[in-house]
Amino acid sequence: MTSRADDAQRWADLARLRRVRDRIDREYAQPLDVEALARGANMSAGHLSRQFRAAYGESPYGYLVTRRIERAMALLRRGGMSVTEVCFAVGFSSLGTFSTRFTELVGKPPSVYREEETGATEGMAPCVAKQVTRPIRNREASSSART
Repeated sequence: MTSRADDAQRWADLARLRRVRDRIDREYAQPLDVEALARGANMSAGHLSRQFRAAYGESPYGYLVTRRIERAMALLRRGGMSVTEVCFAVGFSSLGTFSTRFTELVGKPPSVYREEETGATEGMAPCVAKQVTRPIRNREASSSART
């Protein structure tokens, strides 16, 4: 049986984790690292990582990368920017890292994605487009393929 103090602490931790996630969503293009996120939440980096993974199923860094790739996908579909411009606009500091992470999550390199998907969500409601185009991590793809 849990005490009220334990419950109160659990709710407080969840609120802090939500603020960390919201900060990542807002500041994805800024240079963020787990240490800075943990300081902002008054937690150690290790504790934040463990608690974030337990709450959201991935590490804070993994969540940040996913957000950056989602935004990059939207910019590439819109057109008008080079892959390099998109890379830096979403917060990556290395084109190689961006291309590798993009390919891991999306299944194709950013340049190929831009060629194939430009205008693909035209006429779609933004909330539907976001759901349809959300990158799927490799572990998610392999588990959904089994079902």
